[in-house]
Amino acid sequence: MNFCQPPPPLQPGDLLRVIATSGALREFEALRKGVEIWRSRGYRVEISNKVEARWGYLAGTDVQRRYHLADAWKDPECRGILCARGGYGSTRLLEDWVWPTNVPPKWLIGFSDVTGLLWSLSHMGFSGVHGPLLTTLAAEPDWSVERLFSCVEGHPLPPLNGTGWGGGSVIGILLPANLTVATHLLGTAIQPNLDGVILALEDVTEAPYRIDRLLTQWRLTGALQKVRGIALGRFSRCEAPPGIPSFTVEEVLRDRLADLNIPIVSDLPFGHDGDNAALPVGIMAQLDADQGILSLG
Repeated sequence: MNFCQPPPPLQPGDLLRVIATSGALREFEALRKGVEIWRSRGYRVEISNKVEARWGYLAGTDVQRRYHLADAWKDPECRGILCARGGYGSTRLLEDWVWPTNVPPKWLIGFSDVTGLLWSLSHMGFSGVHGPLLTTLAAEPDWSVERLFSCVEGHPLPPLNGTGWGGGSVIGILLPANLTVATHLLGTAIQPNLDGVILALEDVTEAPYRIDRLLTQWRLTGALQKVRGIALGRFSRCEAPPGIPSFTVEEVLRDRLADLNIPIVSDLPFGHDGDNAALPVGIMAQLDADQGILSLG
């Protein structure tokens, strides 16, 4: 994977547009609070009434959502795109999708189901932000909110601390992702070149055997052979159903990853249901598995 160029830093007064690329919006109060945080920092935030569109479990038809994404990307005044929520559906937009060219790059911010869009954007050589959605931003602690603004405003990001598994330190290009979404992108045109990558993975509501199945898919495809290191965030609500014999998700992660003999750091503060530290896509990072530190830039 090649280094991705971050868009020009944002500054108060810039216009940001809100789009719903995935699941149908239902967290209206959380969305309002997230928008208010951006506006309180001096940004202009434009919300289309189409953000409330519904088509089954999706936030509108593929044609509608693809149009809104393209329209925001081509808007010469818009400097950033704020994804409203995750869920499912953004990968449907990537069939026959080409990012509009001849327009300056802009920030794309989101995580979880937005993984597909972030990975697709990296093919253009542009960095996005794997970070809080508008509907999750208000639940973030102050340090995480400040980190997000530091990320898009061009300030250095402090390192993140987790649990090192040993194996030394490595430098590579950071590729954050939701594990489930990323697994379904393996072998597609959207999958980035994983050579020299530090994977940063998180997930939610997947039973341990499902996490096992996902990671086994990575192993069987050979996708992990070129990866230099793995940064593991939160795997929340990933417990087995009561009364069912099972490994814990932590045991599954150790079983499926520890024998790769690459630096791994777990328990990093990003993912669902807790602190979700902003992670730029496609920038250089250092993973120290002896000290348990992920450093960026």
